[in-house]
Amino acid sequence: MTIRPLGDRVLVEPQEEKEQKVGGIISPDAAKEKPMQGKVLAIGKKYDKDHNEIAFDVKVGDTVLLPKYGGTEVKINDKKLTLVREEDLLGVVVKK
Repeated sequence: MTIRPLGDRVLVEPQEEKEQKVGGIISPDAAKEKPMQGKVLAIGKKYDKDHNEIAFDVKVGDTVLLPKYGGTEVKINDKKLTLVREEDLLGVVVKK
């Protein structure tokens, strides 16, 4: 099954952060925060008032910064994905 986001929404696969041990102690899953980065899997289409298509600032494959409490979580094929409006994304991670 695939999802094509509608409007100015972006489908993102959150990237889990690696487990960190502090002094040999591993924090439980309940204490972990939501991932703040994710990979763009699909984008919708957005239009201006004259119904001309407008390009997105992000593209499929980009790594983006997600808002901590934004977006809508969906589960597809046992994967947790997030649908978020492009305007709610915080930035694109650029690797040098």
